Amino acid sequence: MKRFVSYTSVAIFSIFIGSQITEGVLLVPYWKSLPASDFYSYYKHFGPSIGRFYTILTIIAALIPISISIYCKQVDSNALKLALSSSFFAILFIACFYIYFKDANELFYQASLSEIALKKELVTWSYWHWGRILLECASLIFLILSLIKIQAKNINQE
Repeated sequence: MKRFVSYTSVAIFSIFIGSQITEGVLLVPYWKSLPASDFYSYYKHFGPSIGRFYTILTIIAALIPISISIYCKQVDSNALKLALSSSFFAILFIACFYIYFKDANELFYQASLSEIALKKELVTWSYWHWGRILLECASLIFLILSLIKIQAKNINQE
């Protein structure tokens, strides 16, 4: 596998995680600071564009380890287990959306929570978000390890 593909894969996945960390460090605390009416107004206005941005980036990031796993299977690489581990964590961070975030985000669009309930939900949302970031980091670590193993094999064959 060409180094460019490896470096690009890691770079894109790292940008994804960086954007997730930025959301957790900047957006979530800002959301928590807003009164409910201001949060709901903000979310109504920016929620769709935030959702589209993260949907595209998340899908691209999740497809990277899955693609590397397919590549490893096709070339019978000994990096397959590492690539599959990365894919497993990618599937888990995607599953988090359907397990928790989809319904929570819908509550924000509906503006149906009271001030107190919204504050509690944003705390829960934040915990889920940081948990998902841990899954993404695990996926990235296994992705890097699989790419290192692939590159080592390619260097030995040259």
